[in-house]
Amino acid sequence: MAESRPGRPLLAAAARPWAGALLACCVIVVAVLGVLFAHQSTADSLDRAVDAPVITWLDGHQGLQLWLAAPGSSIPATVLCAFIVLGCLLTGRPNGAVLAALALPTAVGLDDALLKHLFHRTYLGQLTYPSGHTTAIFTLATATAVILLGPLRPVKARPLRVVIPATACALGVLVAVGVIGLQWHYFTDTVGGAAVGIAVVCGLALVLDLPAARRQLSRIPSYRSRSSVRWMSQA
Repeated sequence: MAESRPGRPLLAAAARPWAGALLACCVIVVAVLGVLFAHQSTADSLDRAVDAPVITWLDGHQGLQLWLAAPGSSIPATVLCAFIVLGCLLTGRPNGAVLAALALPTAVGLDDALLKHLFHRTYLGQLTYPSGHTTAIFTLATATAVILLGPLRPVKARPLRVVIPATACALGVLVAVGVIGLQWHYFTDTVGGAAVGIAVVCGLALVLDLPAARRQLSRIPSYRSRSSVRWMSQA
């Protein structure tokens, strides 16, 4: 039996070194901020400069704060992830589906099981670094960008492919504003959370683009491929 050919990659060949560099930068950011604020329970000067105006601006608007933070909560983030996975399967992108399905639990699990306990930074008695809400939404935003901005996409769809990831990133910023306003996190917690999400997606994308992984993923059936087979059989 002939060996299956690798499927379409997530990242263009020219983009892979940049993804690796971004991964390294994000790891450095997470580590440096974690070491700087390890075992602390107060804000530094940068946090105070950013947090104070946000808290003041949103003071008395707890409903708005909760709405802003909501997309990064576990249930909404999981629903958004499921939509991304479904969309990838329907459009014949099994590698995108696997990327989204793995990235969210990996990034959030890394926060909750390791990093928060390792650095033990607290805010009002709660472990806060990195921000899990920000990690979740930036994981999804980065996965969306990788899926939509990768190689071999139709030129006609280019505006939409840019608008959707940009909107997802803007949503990530709003989530960060919400958790700062609620006094769940310091500003630097949200920076660390975003870095974790971006790093996990970049790392997984590089792994999933290895030839062996692409060959395995090309065997995953999709709605698009099944529809094509039915159409060809009826022609």
